[in-house]
Amino acid sequence: DVQLQASGGGLVQTGGSLRLSCAASEFKFAFGDYAIGWFRQAPGKEREGVSCISSTDGSTYYADSVKGRFTISSDNAKNTVSLQMNSLKPEDTAVYYCAADMGDTISADYYCSGYGSYSMDYWGKGTLVTVSS
Repeated sequence: DVQLQASGGGLVQTGGSLRLSCAASEFKFAFGDYAIGWFRQAPGKEREGVSCISSTDGSTYYADSVKGRFTISSDNAKNTVSLQMNSLKPEDTAVYYCAADMGDTISADYYCSGYGSYSMDYWGKGTLVTVSS
């Protein structure tokens, strides 16, 4: 079964940077289509799709709140998807989860917006990002 391991969270000051990584096991990126997404949930708020990437068409998606600050990338050799987060703000504070759909995947915006996250078959444990003001 596919397992996802998220890492890289921590405490950072406003304006700082963090890099989250999502490592997938039991699935080789180079041998099949996949969609990986980063989602976050802050206390008292609904889960939000932050950024997604799909190998099917090479598409990426960013929530409006992170455009220009976050960058998602994949490394097929390492079976890892990373989220570089720059210019962090206190409102970025949340538990960040990575999730994946493997096989018959579609564009990134589908997974990250609306109810698309329910199509993600695999979820990793969250990693906490705290941005202090």
